Amino acid sequence: MLPPPNHFNTPRHTASPAEVRQSTVIHYTFILIGMSLLVYVLHKLDGIILPLAFAALLAVLLLPICRRLELWGLPRALAIVVCLLLVIALLTGLFYVFGTQLMQFRNEIPLFQQKLAQYFDQIQQMLSSRFGFQPISKDQVIDQSLETLKNRAGGWLGTTLDTTTSVLSVVTLIPIYIFCLLYYRDHMRQFLFRFVAPDKRTSVLHTMDNIQTVVQAYISGLLTVIVIVAVLNAIGLLLLGVKFAIFFAIFASVLAVIPFIGIFIGAALPTLITLVETGSPLKALGVIGVFTLVQFLEGNFITPTITGSKVSINPMAAIIALILGGELWGTPGMILSIPLTAVLKVIFDASKSTEPWGFLLGDVADGEDNPDAKNQPGFMSRMWQQLSGKSQPR
Repeated sequence: MLPPPNHFNTPRHTASPAEVRQSTVIHYTFILIGMSLLVYVLHKLDGIILPLAFAALLAVLLLPICRRLELWGLPRALAIVVCLLLVIALLTGLFYVFGTQLMQFRNEIPLFQQKLAQYFDQIQQMLSSRFGFQPISKDQVIDQSLETLKNRAGGWLGTTLDTTTSVLSVVTLIPIYIFCLLYYRDHMRQFLFRFVAPDKRTSVLHTMDNIQTVVQAYISGLLTVIVIVAVLNAIGLLLLGVKFAIFFAIFASVLAVIPFIGIFIGAALPTLITLVETGSPLKALGVIGVFTLVQFLEGNFITPTITGSKVSINPMAAIIALILGGELWGTPGMILSIPLTAVLKVIFDASKSTEPWGFLLGDVADGEDNPDAKNQPGFMSRMWQQLSGKSQPR
C-alpha cells in the first residue's frame, strides 16, 4: 500500500515576477480592448441608446408622481399617461416662451450686425490713429462672410434637415420608452434579481433603492437649480432693461450647469448685445455683475442647499464628462453627460471595489478623509476669503 499523499507537504508553485507582470499586462490589455469596444458600440448605436437614456432619466423623475397617482386609485397605465401629459404640457410652455424670444432675437440680428459694424469701424479708426495700421473695410468683411455663408449653406441645410428628422424620431420614441419603463418596472426588477443569489437580494434591493432615491434627488435638484437661476437672471436683466431678457436668462441658467466655463459663455452674448444696443459700458458691466452675483448665490447657497447633500460632481470630472459626451454623441451627449456622471458616481459608491472611482468623481468637500469637509465653504466663498485676506491657514 502506498502512503496517502501529504497535501500539507506538497510544494506550491509561486509565480515569478515575470509571470506577474505578464498577467498584469494581459489583464489591462483586455480592459482597454473592452473599453474600446464599448465606446464603438455606444457611438454606433446612438440612435437606440440616446432615446433610452433620456427616457430612463425622465422615468426616474416621474416615478414618484406615478406611484402617488397609483396610490390615489388610478390604474398604472392611466397614471403613466397623466405623467406624460404633464411633462408634455410643461415642455410645450417652456419651448413656447423660449421660442418666442428666440424668434424675436433672430429678427433683430440684422440690426445688431449693422450696429456692430459701426462699432467695428470706430474701434479701427481709433487704433489706426494711434498705431498707424491700415484698417479693414467693413464691406470687405461682410463680402467675405457672405461668400463663406453661401459656400456652406448647402451643407448646413442638409445637416439641419438630418438633425430635424432625428430629433422628431427621438421625440416620438422617448414617450413610448418612458411608458414601457414605468409600466414594466416590477418585471425588470425581478429580471435583475435572477442574476443575484437569494441570500444577497436584500442587499441588492437596498442598493437599488438607494441609487434610485439619490438619482431622483440629484436630477430633480439640478432642474430646480436651473429654474431658480433662470428666475434670478431674468429679474436682474429685466431691471437693467436688457432686450430678450427671458431668452438670455434661460440660456445662461442651462449653461450654468457647466462649472466655471458656463457662466462666462452665458454672460458673453447678453453683455455684448447690451454694449452694442446702448453704447454704455456701465450697463454692460451691470449685466456682468448680475450674472456674477447669481453665480455666487448658485455656487454657495442654492446648489449646496438643494443638491450638495445628495451627490456632488467635481468641476474637473464635469468638464471632462461634457467633452467626452460631446465627442461621443454631440449635443445630446453633452446634455446627458452630467446626469449620467452622477448616476455613475452613485453606482460606484454602492460597491467597495469601485468606491475609489466614486471618490474620484466626487467633489473635494465630499472626502471622507477630511472630518471637517462638510463645514468647508464653497469655491467662490474660498476665493472671496483669499481676495479679502480672511482665508485661514491650512
